[in-house]
Amino acid sequence: MFRVFTEPQQGASYEQLLAVARTAEACGYGAFFRSDHILKMGDVSGLPGVTDAWTTLAGLARDTSTIRLGTLVTPVTFRHLGDFAVIAAQVDQMSYGRVDIGLGAGWYGAEHEAFGIPFPDVPTRYDMLEDQLAILAGAWSAPSGTTFDYEGKTTSVHIAVDTIRPAQGPRPPIVLGGQGGPKSARLAATSAAEYNTPFVPVDRMKDTHDKIRAACETAGRDPGSMIYSVALVVCCGETEADVERRAAAIGREVAELRENGLAGSPQELVDRVGTYAEAGAQRFYLQVLDITDLDHLRLVAEQVMVHSTGI
Repeated sequence: MFRVFTEPQQGASYEQLLAVARTAEACGYGAFFRSDHILKMGDVSGLPGVTDAWTTLAGLARDTSTIRLGTLVTPVTFRHLGDFAVIAAQVDQMSYGRVDIGLGAGWYGAEHEAFGIPFPDVPTRYDMLEDQLAILAGAWSAPSGTTFDYEGKTTSVHIAVDTIRPAQGPRPPIVLGGQGGPKSARLAATSAAEYNTPFVPVDRMKDTHDKIRAACETAGRDPGSMIYSVALVVCCGETEADVERRAAAIGREVAELRENGLAGSPQELVDRVGTYAEAGAQRFYLQVLDITDLDHLRLVAEQVMVHSTGI
């Protein structure tokens, strides 16, 4: 399955993101995902500005009909852990059950500093992630009419569970990701429906996914119950000139994109997708960096996705 993955912190209005989501929906992509960042990366400034990820998803929940929606990924540092259960449940309700929740410990210290958001050390952030996962699972799975009480390492909650039910039962899918480190793998094995490995060669993706499979076995979980995915930048063109034009539009070199992403002709992309699929990738997040180029999405759908139906 192919999913569209955008980076709106580089500058994107809601209307631009809506155009991408509606185009992706019309073309048959499985989901529209966006990053959850609020500071531009690199030497960029000006308009359009940044947008809030969950505000965006709330709007898309009402302005689209069938495509799934999610973040890759939401840092647990951005929102109070208890309140996030309310936010995510409401957006899931607004979309009639089309939300996937990507979560992470956060890594971009500069945006925390810029916006006055506390940025604890790595062990504390992972403790926050563990607490967030426990709150979502516990509150959303608790029997009707009960209160979910939880005392974690970084926070405690006391929630009347019927007040924050999502549309999906028992809860929306959780997406975790990274390089398969011990804590990441353990949390994925106990809490995630999907594990995403971003922007890596085939061999590193397989090695990471193998770590997650081993963690599942250690936890007594069937490794086959996990979805294994990869995120890769996409740059496709019917001619080499088209590929070069699209690479230039995102400030990248064609040779580098061919090595590190999905770049080239439609057939090149089909072949490369096949290589990742043979190594175990079940889902592909196509990082679309030029969100104004909707023809790019249509080309990939019509000439790549249709030839990768087994994914």
